Amino acid sequence: MATTPGLLTDWPWTPLGRFKYVVLAPWVAHSIYSYATKGESERDLTNLLILPFLLWRMLHDQIWISISRHRTANGKNRIVDKTIEFEQVDRESNWDDQIIFNGILLYIVNNLLSDASRLPWWRTDGVILTSLLHSGPVEFLYYWLHRALHHHFLYSRYHSHHHSSIVTEPITSVIHPFGEHIAYFLLFAIPILAAVYTGTASLASMFGYITYIDLMNNMGHCNFELIPKRLFSIFPPLKYLMYTPSYHSLHHTQFRTNYSLFMPFYDYIYGTMDKSTDSLHETSLQREEDAPDVVHLTHLTTPQSIYHIRLGFASVASKPEGSTWYILLMWPVTLWSAIINSICGRTFILERNKLEKLKLQSWAVPRYNVQYLKKWQSRAINGLIEKAILDAEAKGTKVLSLGLLNQRKEMNKNGEFYVRRYPKLKLRVVDGSSLAVATVLNSIPKGTTELLLIGNLTKVARSVAFALCERGIQVNISSQYGYEKLKQSVASQSNLVVLSKSVAYKTWLVGDGLTEKQQLNAPKGALFIPFSTFPPKKVRRDCSYLHTPAMLAPASLQNLDSCENWLPRRALSAVRAAGIVHALEGWTEHECGENMLNVEKVWQAALKHGFRPLGSPSN
Repeated sequence: MATTPGLLTDWPWTPLGRFKYVVLAPWVAHSIYSYATKGESERDLTNLLILPFLLWRMLHDQIWISISRHRTANGKNRIVDKTIEFEQVDRESNWDDQIIFNGILLYIVNNLLSDASRLPWWRTDGVILTSLLHSGPVEFLYYWLHRALHHHFLYSRYHSHHHSSIVTEPITSVIHPFGEHIAYFLLFAIPILAAVYTGTASLASMFGYITYIDLMNNMGHCNFELIPKRLFSIFPPLKYLMYTPSYHSLHHTQFRTNYSLFMPFYDYIYGTMDKSTDSLHETSLQREEDAPDVVHLTHLTTPQSIYHIRLGFASVASKPEGSTWYILLMWPVTLWSAIINSICGRTFILERNKLEKLKLQSWAVPRYNVQYLKKWQSRAINGLIEKAILDAEAKGTKVLSLGLLNQRKEMNKNGEFYVRRYPKLKLRVVDGSSLAVATVLNSIPKGTTELLLIGNLTKVARSVAFALCERGIQVNISSQYGYEKLKQSVASQSNLVVLSKSVAYKTWLVGDGLTEKQQLNAPKGALFIPFSTFPPKKVRRDCSYLHTPAMLAPASLQNLDSCENWLPRRALSAVRAAGIVHALEGWTEHECGENMLNVEKVWQAALKHGFRPLGSPSN
């Protein structure tokens, strides 16, 4: 929002929320109906192609978003080191509004102007006219419009909304109030309408021109440099005709320089070219990849999770993972992605963060939950994890934490496999079990004297049971098999008993394997505390469910703009937090296999560094 919002700030369809696309429905229905019912000579292909073109624009923008986020996380050629937070993601979540707006206007122009319908695929004279009009009047008028928008009256009411993003992403380019977009449309309509009125318009000149605007807008707002310096050496005049991401980045950091649209020509003429433009371009190109101190290794969960990760849909990733109806409509893309990942996927960088002096990165293995549970897939997945560990070692990483199923006992013995295979590893492998145990123990309500433990008995479950029995809390096990398995590691066996069906336990410690039927046996108001990797399916509205072991990140943790799987904003899984604490404390031992650190020591260290308990349960 602008500092002092002016007229026409909000989009007309803002009250519709997620259903805003309904405003396009009448136009789309009319175009399809007309094309289907009219004779071949009367059909208007131009009108029919508007919808596919709008979808192409959305795909084009999303490709730039994903590439940009990956490159800035990697660090290579990054321009600005400042961070992006949830506030910016929320503010830029309506980037598709301008596509809806342009779509409506294209339909209107197509229906009102006969020369704008039934256009040929190509006309050379129209393409040349469009190019000349953009290079001349459009670039000139935009320069002065842009300078006017930086006058305090218009800036405070409109353009300050765009400049709220110091660190730009491709979609930052279209984040403006509605009124400002009207001005831009009138400006960019000059070449299109001129071609229409002169009878030289074609699909190439109209759709190609808008695609060119999208391309340059997206490129210019990337936070990494991709235009090689030698390009300007080969053809020196090009520096006046094409801008670079570093050129426009200076406009967002300095504000009063580099006003031009895509051609810096007018900045040179009117003396508004930033003096550090060339040097920033060179230093950005020379910048190498980041060398992380801590790596958190996670993986995809379901095929749909590709949209939830930070490289997917930014607004979806900024919320806890859940079912979203429109993602179900994208099943062809989801299926294609799953096939590609399964065949030739490789570990990739998801995001970067910074805490105190530590550089943090999250990497993802392109495999899904179901693949981790297949024994015949274990060798291939272990190979990917092993390569990630060796890559992190080569980068000088201090700690690597194994998230989700990357530490599955049946696959690699909670990470012990890698430590034994490479005994000279300098980085420390962490499974986070000690902090996970600590978060579970500190989630149990005070005054609890007995509870029920149910689900698969993992390393965390065994350690929690041991700690509770030592504290004098009675732990009831749901099966004789579980009791026999646990009593081997529990010294205070008098506090470990087999489930008594006559007692309605108010506190349930639950792991993977918890069934819906078992949940239905819980009394009203029961509290479910997961010690599992994945959250249980919530089937009781009259009961409370805590999150899987996790902690809130310190306020000083930077560049956190997406949610970790199903956890709320600024919450990190205990494993991820444990890796960070391990590095901050400089601990030298591995935490994997059956090895655990002192639970209380780890908990106090996490609190010391600003991590906090996650909070209240959810229903």
